[in-house]
Amino acid sequence: MKVLIIGLGSIALKHVNALQAIDAKVKIYALRSSENAPIINDIINLYELKEVDTISIDFCIISNPTSSHFETIKNVLRFKIPFFIEKPLFNNIGVKEEQLVELIYQSNISNYVACNLRFLECIMEVKNLIKDKVINEVNSYCGSYLPDWRPGQDYKKTYSSIVELGGGVHLDLIHELDYMYWLFGEPLSKSKTLRSKSHLNIEAVDYANYLLVYKDFCANVTLNYFRRKPKRTLEILCENGTYLVNVIENTISFDGVIIFKSNKNIVDTYLDQMSFFKNEILNKNIKFNEVWEAYNVLKLCIED
Repeated sequence: MKVLIIGLGSIALKHVNALQAIDAKVKIYALRSSENAPIINDIINLYELKEVDTISIDFCIISNPTSSHFETIKNVLRFKIPFFIEKPLFNNIGVKEEQLVELIYQSNISNYVACNLRFLECIMEVKNLIKDKVINEVNSYCGSYLPDWRPGQDYKKTYSSIVELGGGVHLDLIHELDYMYWLFGEPLSKSKTLRSKSHLNIEAVDYANYLLVYKDFCANVTLNYFRRKPKRTLEILCENGTYLVNVIENTISFDGVIIFKSNKNIVDTYLDQMSFFKNEILNKNIKFNEVWEAYNVLKLCIED
């Protein structure tokens, strides 16, 4: 298997580790912006996209800054190879973005936008548990401390803090909106509040709140960069009781009693996700979170 990867940051290396765990013989090629770029994990460096013409690539991973996704996808599309795009799909919505999504759809090329929380066992399990349940209210919360995300780096100079690169908690943590869409579908309406007013003193959004209105219930999603002790939960109030999903601990409680627990953690989802992509999406056994669906979630995230 031969894989091209564009963008070799920390998330990209998680995908690399997953690929190498699945197939020890995989050949990974990375498009690098500098000829002085170091060789990492036996990855073969490329310096111009045209070099791909001489290699029989099985699929491409796009994991550069979100602000570069649009042009990168446009440039890669000509190779007619499947692609795996790190979330979010873009950092903007508009006519040109919709046209590109339609072009990808019409090309019939296998594609997937990576939202790995769909592969976290507690999220998958609660999806089954709430089938046919009467739901009255849903609350999703994700708060963590941005300065702790990348030890040794100035958080104000990282991708997450820079608007032009596609930073902001609403885009960084679009996972929560994605699993809400996956669990409950598209809401009838929504309202949102995006702010950059905390002590972190960054221009990118550091607090986001969404109210999603469904036919029979409302759902609230709160995201922030400034919570010192991380908390990531999903609460679903049903007619017969309340499910509480602890995303960090990979557990589910019902009315205070733990009914599901896994020893796996979020980092394990990268391997499960890549295995699913390789075995199901590449083989065209299933379509899952393709660009049109990811674009709908992106609209939910940033559209007024």
